[in-house]
Amino acid sequence: MIGRGKHSENAILVVDDEPFILDALSCLLKDQGYPVIACCGARDATKTLESLRVDVVLADIKMPHVSGLDLLEEIRREHPEIPVILMTGHADMNVAITAVKKGAFDFIVKPYKSVHVLHSVERAVEYNRLIRMERDYKRMLEETVNERTKELADALLMVRSLNNEIVQCLTAVAEYKDNETGAHNIRIGLYSSIMAQALDMPSDFVETISFASPMHDIGKIGIPDNILLKKGPLTPNEFEVIKTHTIMGENILKGSRHPKMQMAARIALNHHERWDGTGYPKGLRAEEIPLEGRIVMICDQYDALVSRRPYKAPMSHDEAVKVILEGDGRTLPGHFDPKVVEAFSVTAPSFDRIYRTSNPEGERQSL
Repeated sequence: MIGRGKHSENAILVVDDEPFILDALSCLLKDQGYPVIACCGARDATKTLESLRVDVVLADIKMPHVSGLDLLEEIRREHPEIPVILMTGHADMNVAITAVKKGAFDFIVKPYKSVHVLHSVERAVEYNRLIRMERDYKRMLEETVNERTKELADALLMVRSLNNEIVQCLTAVAEYKDNETGAHNIRIGLYSSIMAQALDMPSDFVETISFASPMHDIGKIGIPDNILLKKGPLTPNEFEVIKTHTIMGENILKGSRHPKMQMAARIALNHHERWDGTGYPKGLRAEEIPLEGRIVMICDQYDALVSRRPYKAPMSHDEAVKVILEGDGRTLPGHFDPKVVEAFSVTAPSFDRIYRTSNPEGERQSL
């Protein structure tokens, strides 16, 4: 039976061959107001997906006849927009990596904690909302294309196609670890594209940085939760651990012969390097830092300033721009490439519009 409640537009398909777990998960989600469709196996789930609308799938990996990974592959093939959360009884990193590579939105280890399940489902529901928002925004751009130059319209429409399979899978992992949603990564891609255009970069560079920049924080998957999600100030030792996400991000992304993935690896490694040499992980300075790293660094800084975090209130757009252009003691103008700062000063109004578009409530906070 499908329940009804405050989340009535978001149907959750739960798949598990163990009746006790199936009932427990169904009750947990129904108590939160989610409509739930329960299936005792992958074959029943496949039939359900053919006839009913489903927004999120929560499935066990190990099931007889058809495994959760097989079900995942079928869903990604037939319903690529549906986020799939897999559950496993073994904390096997190889299994987790395989699941992510096949397109899993998230994975949960049994015995699960209710708060982890609910958090993952809430993120998946939000992810669906963002995908719908992306489609609506693309339609809006198509309706206004005649009012803009063809070059700008083509660039923005290209940026809105960031729902590439690789980007979705990789960024979903980092978002879960950092307790953020996909809106942040979508914005980084948009900011970076506009900055690259303002710097008169070739169209292939604009397209590549739009694709690669949302993966800047993928290395956070390797940072322990007690450090990454800490609400108070970090100790010096904890901050040293945080810094390693740049190196881990490069290690995850490097090795590809594709130029877009190669740029993604460089961005992951270098987006915390500073023009004056005070950044990390290598303390590079000036043009030793790849241009794409210098661009994403200022984009990431702006988005962090205007977004709400557990440890700080959001700044207004004007306050954030002033901090980047003039400094505030912690952030200094010398941290940024002067040419990139000049491009930012010109494109700052577009940053504000992008943030407001991705936040329907109009509030300065992390979505």
